[in-house]
Amino acid sequence: MKTIGLIGGMSWESSAEYYRMINEEVNRRLGGLHSARSLMWSMDFAEIEHCQHQNQWSALTQKMCQAAQNLQRGGAEGIVICTNTMHRMADAVAQSVSIPLLHIADATARKIQAQGIRKVGLLGTAFTMEQDFYKRRLTDQFDLEVYIPDGTDRQTVHHIIYTELVKGIIRDSSRQQYRQIMQRLVEKGAEAIILGCTEIMLLVSEQDSCVPVFDTTRIHALSAVDWALENQ
Repeated sequence: MKTIGLIGGMSWESSAEYYRMINEEVNRRLGGLHSARSLMWSMDFAEIEHCQHQNQWSALTQKMCQAAQNLQRGGAEGIVICTNTMHRMADAVAQSVSIPLLHIADATARKIQAQGIRKVGLLGTAFTMEQDFYKRRLTDQFDLEVYIPDGTDRQTVHHIIYTELVKGIIRDSSRQQYRQIMQRLVEKGAEAIILGCTEIMLLVSEQDSCVPVFDTTRIHALSAVDWALENQ
């Protein structure tokens, strides 16, 4: 079993889900008392959030590369960034180490393609929805057509993530707002919805949508297990 290096804490709420899912899946596949070999470098999310909203992406890139290097020195054999937004600097992180980075968008896109779906709605932070680093990877490398919510809906999605979900606050009123936003994406033409923020799975699931929902947290965690156990 290879050792998974997790860059977490962004937020710790979703990082805890990664840890749980990875260990549960390793135990499910191997049985007995087996669990995953892993290391986690957990950030102080207050520092990360401040830099994000101050557009200090160079400083964030340095932090992420240092985290990956620390994990490699600690014995990690592959890197998992436990957040969609911080894949903005995935290429720089991958270049900063000599071990593979398992990209969350790649794992998600492969699952979407396997179901024959081409048109997807994307929910996430404003950074993920509005900047090109995530959407462009889905379109250029996987030929997916990506729809995002309109401006007001994007603000709602982003606000709920940063004021509620990263703190573990789950409100029925917010779930209802997300349901309505997902329905509007379907009306635009989306055949499925990507939960493109690792905290969104705490709030909504496939039960809240009339089309398939792709939970990037679970997909990414299970793809890390696939990688860790691929030679067993």
